[in-house]
Amino acid sequence: MSLLGTVVNAVAILIGVAIGGLMSRIPDRMKVTILQGLGLAVFVIGLSMVVDVATADGYDFFIVIASLVFGGIIGELLDIEGKLNLLGKWIEGKMSRFGQGKIAEAFVFSSLVYCVGAMAIVGALESGLEGSHKILYTKAMLDGFSAIFFTSAMGIGVGLSAIPVFLYQGAIALAAVWLAGFLSDPVITVMSATGGILIMGISLNVMEIKKINVGNLLPAIFVAAIIKVILIPYGY
Repeated sequence: MSLLGTVVNAVAILIGVAIGGLMSRIPDRMKVTILQGLGLAVFVIGLSMVVDVATADGYDFFIVIASLVFGGIIGELLDIEGKLNLLGKWIEGKMSRFGQGKIAEAFVFSSLVYCVGAMAIVGALESGLEGSHKILYTKAMLDGFSAIFFTSAMGIGVGLSAIPVFLYQGAIALAAVWLAGFLSDPVITVMSATGGILIMGISLNVMEIKKINVGNLLPAIFVAAIIKVILIPYGY
């Protein structure tokens, strides 16, 4: 089921909100430790997606490296990361018209945190292309725990963010299901490996080790597919 990861993600947010509504303010040190632990888990998931390609004979890993270079150039020229941030600010401005209360503020803030990011896109693509939900399951844990923190600080309006999360990630996953019908397994393999490296970059952001502009690297996933499609007839 291509939408399973998205459903679990939305439900995790609601569970986090329910728990957060029953708890008093959570110490900052506890938040940091939990997020660091989850960040390590995200890194391992990303590593598991790329290790087979990196250690296998053949040229697939060189395709992944080339896709990161050319995809990064495309992403920087398009300034995808900056446009995602601008989109978030635009949505925030539009939603502010509906009210300045805590519920509206909590809804806008949490929706942006959960939707405007590379993990939502890469995870939904994985669900649609491979039928695997590891990334979205991990994102569900991250979002669920953060929902506890956000709810304890801003209130139950955080729970409304489950709706845009479901619609946004679900739409990407369904589009990926359609796309998968046109892609061979070797193409999906290099796309997955490239996505794994991006997930490792996201883990560094979660742990605040190094700020990686993962949004600007998103084109690399599709560049990897194009390169592989071109090279398959030549035996690569």
